[in-house]
Amino acid sequence: MGQHSDIEHATQALRAKASKAVRSGTSENDAPERSQTRSAKRGEPLRKDLKRDDYEKILRKLHVRLVDLQEWVRHEAAKVCIVFEGRDGAGKGGAIKAITARVSPRIFRVVALAAPTEREKSQMYIQRYLPHLPSGGEVVIFDRSWYNRAGVERVMGFCTEAEAKHFLGVAPHVEKSMIDSGIILLKYWLEVSPEQQEKRLRERIDDGRKIWKLSDMDIKSFKRWDDYTRARNDMFAATDTSWAPWFVVPSDHKRRARLNIIEHLLASIPYKRVSREKVRFPKRHIAEADQRQPLPLRLIDEAY
Repeated sequence: MGQHSDIEHATQALRAKASKAVRSGTSENDAPERSQTRSAKRGEPLRKDLKRDDYEKILRKLHVRLVDLQEWVRHEAAKVCIVFEGRDGAGKGGAIKAITARVSPRIFRVVALAAPTEREKSQMYIQRYLPHLPSGGEVVIFDRSWYNRAGVERVMGFCTEAEAKHFLGVAPHVEKSMIDSGIILLKYWLEVSPEQQEKRLRERIDDGRKIWKLSDMDIKSFKRWDDYTRARNDMFAATDTSWAPWFVVPSDHKRRARLNIIEHLLASIPYKRVSREKVRFPKRHIAEADQRQPLPLRLIDEAY
């Protein structure tokens, strides 16, 4: 099957799934975080996460399928764009790492843009994201995306209310243009409960490996839960379209969430396994140790 027919098939499949799927979060009375059942006393999810051994066993099999997807993307010169959004501590980074752990960074490219420069602030809003969209043979993963305008920028006052509403009005048309150009677009919202979010953010304080994740903006945003809920609901109402639907991922259990995301994205792209020739190593000659020329090398200390 050729590239264009494959991509058209992907678009049709996503539209069909969107029409059948029941997605939460379209109103404050039907918020996704309410669907994650929790203990009233401790705020902990009643359903337990997967054990590490079980998680890694499943993840290993999914990684093989992701490599198959990678080879299909390269072979068909397909263009895939995956958007990850969600509150602070929802698990976006961990999900992206799980996806990219065993694939080529030359094909699976992660985009995590810093705050806009003064020059970028003077540009058309979407302009800074356009150069990062995938070319043929690429999978681009956005760790936060143009939807910053609908979330953090709107809630924290980095844009005006008029600018936020304008963005919500034009975003579906921009995404329609992306899809019409042959891009397969998948948008994931990771939904974390307030209890789990607070638990994860507090854990970062005393963990030297994670303290860098706790920014001043995270602290300021922490008390704005309801504001972010309203912004999320407005975003869903305006941009959850038949051609670019949102897929909500309950993420109180990070391991389950990662596996569910990978399973979903693999099912959403009509890739096929590309046949490869069997690998055979040629014979080689290695000189005996006493015949090798010594080199003046500086070896590092073996501390471990």
